[in-house]
Amino acid sequence: MKKEADQSQQNQKGQVVVIDGDKQRADRLKVILEFIDYQPYVVFNAAEWDQSKLNGGVVNSVLVGDYQAEDEIESILEQLRKKDPNVPVLSIYSDQQSKKNAGWAREVLGSIYTPFRYENVFHALQKAQVYRESREKVGKRRPVELFRSLVGTSRKVKEIRKLIEHVAQTDATVMILGESGTGKEVVARNIHYYSSRRNKPFVPINCGAIPPELLESELFGHEKGAFTGAISARQGRFEMAEGGTLFLDEIGDMPLPMQVKLLRVLQERTFERVGGTKSITTDIRVIAATHRNLEEMIKEGGFREDLYYRLNVFPIEMPPLRERVEDIPLLINELITRIEHEKRGSVRLTPAAVMALCQCNWLGNVRELANLIERLAILNPFGVVDVKDLPEKYIPDSTAASPVYADQVNVPVIVQESVPDSNPRLPRDGINLKEHLNNLEVSLIRQALHEANGVVAHAAKLLNMRRTTLVEKLRKYGFNQGDRAVRQKTP
Repeated sequence: MKKEADQSQQNQKGQVVVIDGDKQRADRLKVILEFIDYQPYVVFNAAEWDQSKLNGGVVNSVLVGDYQAEDEIESILEQLRKKDPNVPVLSIYSDQQSKKNAGWAREVLGSIYTPFRYENVFHALQKAQVYRESREKVGKRRPVELFRSLVGTSRKVKEIRKLIEHVAQTDATVMILGESGTGKEVVARNIHYYSSRRNKPFVPINCGAIPPELLESELFGHEKGAFTGAISARQGRFEMAEGGTLFLDEIGDMPLPMQVKLLRVLQERTFERVGGTKSITTDIRVIAATHRNLEEMIKEGGFREDLYYRLNVFPIEMPPLRERVEDIPLLINELITRIEHEKRGSVRLTPAAVMALCQCNWLGNVRELANLIERLAILNPFGVVDVKDLPEKYIPDSTAASPVYADQVNVPVIVQESVPDSNPRLPRDGINLKEHLNNLEVSLIRQALHEANGVVAHAAKLLNMRRTTLVEKLRKYGFNQGDRAVRQKTP
């Protein structure tokens, strides 16, 4: 029964094909793979290759070492890819060995160098797992545009969704307020998407990014010859958005003369192109947004009060990211989804890394978080990011617990075994105490072996027990092969 359970656990984690002409090295790697609960299938020469021995299970990855017949390796890889086109390939090298230039080597995801260490092998296989998951999800993900739906379960995000639901079906002018990077355009696109104008254009314009002398032409268009360089007539954003929604981003940066003209258009629903005399009637919905305090600007004479009240019919205030920390794991999940959908790689974060990010101030809000996730995906392609791998700016000064726990949401993290809290909570449905204690003991033994680089005697000291006692426990939990491997490495 125990053997069947062990086999089931191995199959669940996946099979690893090892192709290596160095029998001694392949055997060492096989022992390590079995110790970390993978099911290895070792091939010393192509004549021994038998794909049926893989039992039809998932091949987590293929490890290719020193093998002279490159065409035979490519033949084996081709057979595996016919069954599973997403199978990752890792290469095995000694420290002195130079990388191969063979055809199969060009598709290698990463490398494992000798002498082998449990941590290095485990991390390489984690990288392969992330690669596989990201490749399998391509095509199954939601379209990138649907990131415009608000991500989060916090109270403030739920309130914003309700406001969007109330105002979307009306033609009321909406003013979206909030710091830079909080997702003001996300809200504007949601309002348009859920309105009766959703089949018409959504036209954004950043009022602060266009020089004042060109802003009027951008908004209302111009006639041929209206000014130097106007060699033909051109539509403005108002005409382009006809029947749909015009999004005036950073309205607080609009010059006062343009504020007067915009107010007239909003009141009369007509405008003229620059250099033209024909009045054009417009049927659009206007949504404005700004990170500025418009009421303070009105007092200082920087914004027209009458335009403010014309735009501020239905205000929506976006909370900064630091005020909805519980949404960060979900946002990380969605941002990684976007990267995978766009085939720009992938990355995973450990729970500790996610919790560290939950403790940051995020002055750049969601935009800053998106930039960080993209940077981590570039620096750690298909890798696993822990706290130590984060930029120094995002590493917390203390290890104080965050109010958010990564395992409470669907976040792409690599969950590693760890010691439970000193005051564990009893599950509502009760617990099998004996099984729980056995699992805890196994976890601590594995951690001790990892810290001791596989040396049983050193691991026994960390666990404050005799070496013979630890050997017996290794046998008890079915780690006999792992025990032999670590004793071979004892100096």
